[in-house]
Amino acid sequence: MTTAMQSLSATSSYSVGFGFPPNFTTPQTRLHRRAVVIAKADEPSDKSVEIMRKFSEQYARKSDTFFCVDKGVTSVVIKGLADHRDTLGAPLCPCRHYDDKAAEASQGFWNCPCVPMRERKECHCMLFLTPDNDFAGDEQAISLEEIKELTANM
Repeated sequence: MTTAMQSLSATSSYSVGFGFPPNFTTPQTRLHRRAVVIAKADEPSDKSVEIMRKFSEQYARKSDTFFCVDKGVTSVVIKGLADHRDTLGAPLCPCRHYDDKAAEASQGFWNCPCVPMRERKECHCMLFLTPDNDFAGDEQAISLEEIKELTANM
């Protein structure tokens, strides 16, 4: 598992444990994981990735926040936002679990920037980090090439 994936999984709602070690699998979970990988084979459009990249840079400057020191985290989140923009028509937070993504996207609470980010500068995805956050880098920019390079093997 790459550092970006470890960082991202540590901040997602999927990190909830049930007493099993993280690498514990059964035939059913292995099959489910394969299905998830197959479902994620579609990539977001370059246009949406570029739109979300520009939005992220602009919002980081506007909110005086910074990207994660591990730009792999930033890249994965931007691609997740772009994917949701393509499939749902809105940049729904990719780091949360939803029973009904379309309904959540239409409500807008978790569309980026989400309400907790706008009100309290709390970004669950670690896309926008305050300067005092231990994981905050010192950059508010990322190139499309960096995003592609850092997510190429995912």
